[in-house]
Amino acid sequence: MMRHPNFILLLLVLPVLIWSGIEPYDRLTWWLEVFPVFAGFIALFIAQARKWRLCNFSLVLIGLHMIVLIIGGHYTYARVPAGDWAKEVLDLSRNHYDRLGHLLQGLTPAIICREVFMRNHIFAKRGWTSVLIVSFCMAVSAIYELIEWGTALISSEAAESFLGTQGDTWDTQTDMFCALIGATAGVVLFRSLHNRSMRKI
Repeated sequence: MMRHPNFILLLLVLPVLIWSGIEPYDRLTWWLEVFPVFAGFIALFIAQARKWRLCNFSLVLIGLHMIVLIIGGHYTYARVPAGDWAKEVLDLSRNHYDRLGHLLQGLTPAIICREVFMRNHIFAKRGWTSVLIVSFCMAVSAIYELIEWGTALISSEAAESFLGTQGDTWDTQTDMFCALIGATAGVVLFRSLHNRSMRKI
């Protein structure tokens, strides 16, 4: 088992973060998109200082989510080259890179929440755990959409880059649906893998 997994995660993510911060498409959008990465590292190291760490599976998901956010911050979600490539190859109506971000916005918090609940024995009855985890993730998704709405009210320029709606009237609802899929996958499809990883701590 790795002795300093948070430090290893930082070493893997830091080069991508540095690259992302060099001449991003829009500096304000970069800060808005990348801020959760800084907040995530602060939370991880505070937990580590208190002798508590997440399992490796959770940390891998956190690292993947961070990289998706960082890349989206550099280009803005609507302009990520991989999304444009998929748009052309699959004949899509728009760049769907942001959908990946919202899937992870459901999946990653679901796994973290599940681990905190289970390892700290928050609920005596396991049946409620999955329902409350998905509900928590949907609340996080809704708060994020409200932040995007608030940004749109404050700055019309930042709104276009940060929201990345690309003319989609149902963008907010679709984003939240993607988060729901991710959260549900976290408590159903990845349950066994997550349990195995937690047992190794």
